Amino acid sequence: MFYGLIISMYYFDNRRHNLPHIHIKYQDEEAVVSIPDGVMLEGSLKPGKMKLVQAWIEIHHEELMADWDLAVSGENIFKIEPLK
Repeated sequence: MFYGLIISMYYFDNRRHNLPHIHIKYQDEEAVVSIPDGVMLEGSLKPGKMKLVQAWIEIHHEELMADWDLAVSGENIFKIEPLK
């Protein structure tokens, strides 16, 4: 969680979107964003908040991909530092 954004990654969550992604909640908005390119796959998010998410993805890309591999295998993932 950072700047009011709640970032989640779910176990075995590779069927619907079929590519690495994260789920974001902010106030009454929800979105799904791909990890490889930071593109919104579903939902909506204020542009300023989307830029924060994309910056965080870029900084932590390798960690997010490693966590994705663990999550789709049903293994525990590691926490990733928030954007500061």
